[in-house]
Amino acid sequence: MHRSRLAGYIIDCQTDNLGEAADFWSAALGYKRQGEPENDLYQSLETPDGEPYLEVQVVDHASRIHLDIESDDIEAEVHRLEALGARRIEEIKTWVVMEAPTGQRFCVINRGHKNFDETANRWE
Repeated sequence: MHRSRLAGYIIDCQTDNLGEAADFWSAALGYKRQGEPENDLYQSLETPDGEPYLEVQVVDHASRIHLDIESDDIEAEVHRLEALGARRIEEIKTWVVMEAPTGQRFCVINRGHKNFDETANRWE
């Protein structure tokens, strides 16, 4: 048995100015920027407690939005999603990039939400 849940949304921006991109999405969505970015690639926005996280990310591919699914067993979750028709695209650091049968990219990441135990789906 393993567990997983929607973790958050990442706004992929093909830009060389993370600050401007984060400022736009902050103003557009009404969420403040969460402190200073840890690096030049990601800026978190403050979402209400209990909601999925929201990040602005600098990418070298076309701009789009993708979601993250968090799990307490990444390989088990990847296999479950492959059985549903998704395919593994790439392993990066500690996460796996996947593609849905309908073409959307998403990532399977390690659990991290403070309410993971109470809110995650349980899979046999």
